[in-house]
Amino acid sequence: MHRRLRATLFSTFAVLPALGLFIGLVVVAHASTDPGNAPASQPAAAKAAAIAVIKNLRIGFHEANHPVSGPINGLTQVQSTNWAGYADTGSSFSRVSASWTEPTPNCSSRTTALAVFWVGIDGFSSNSVEQDGTLIECSGGSAFQFTWWEMFPTNSIQVVGQSLAAGDHITSTVTRSGSRYTLTVTDSTHSANSFSTTQSCSSCANSSAEWIAEAPSGSSGVFPLARFSTWNDANSSVTAGSTSGTISSFTDNEITMIDSSGAVKAQPGALNGSGNGFSVSWVRAS
Repeated sequence: MHRRLRATLFSTFAVLPALGLFIGLVVVAHASTDPGNAPASQPAAAKAAAIAVIKNLRIGFHEANHPVSGPINGLTQVQSTNWAGYADTGSSFSRVSASWTEPTPNCSSRTTALAVFWVGIDGFSSNSVEQDGTLIECSGGSAFQFTWWEMFPTNSIQVVGQSLAAGDHITSTVTRSGSRYTLTVTDSTHSANSFSTTQSCSSCANSSAEWIAEAPSGSSGVFPLARFSTWNDANSSVTAGSTSGTISSFTDNEITMIDSSGAVKAQPGALNGSGNGFSVSWVRAS
């Protein structure tokens, strides 16, 4: 999705505003017909209002990267104003994947809040991002959930599935072959939310791979982070050059989401023993 990926990264020795996306959106007509899917039963006007909020967010913009005093590969624990999760750095990344059970949001407040879960190539240390995943929007006290993809900065968020629900089983993958990227999200619970699209980018850096929970941004800055309790990333895999492995197979960076005062908003846990999964815990909205 197109959100301002304002990932300002900090280390003990350096500060790196890594990059930023502003959310924008083109809604693809692909609604679920599953009668048991909760979002499909929500009033049409409320759903339309939720989508309008996403449409009115600013369309993709990356802040310029700032120089750091040490190499990016030297970072192991960093902080961001809108990312929580893990990023691998290196070169020639060609595949990233993960699976998760879509979290259950708590939208008891009527404040508009969002949370995005995605995998992608690029974004940690470059001005391009090739990504896909799921999105939660709390609007008017109700939860709305979507599947989406994005090739930043070529286009804005492309929403595909509008009937995603808490508990759905998701697999998200980005695969590169030369300059062609295949972005695939599979919702094995409600198949109408699944998609696969192939896009081209000859200038993408392929310099990182990410597994991220994000608080997207609009014209006024970072939105409150929708309360999702815990996002459990699992079965994560990655390929760079001729090497395939897990998150821990490459130089990995653990990213904690903080607010402007340094208070933690979302906290990633340690990688599991196989190096292919972790959890992100919601701490505060803003």
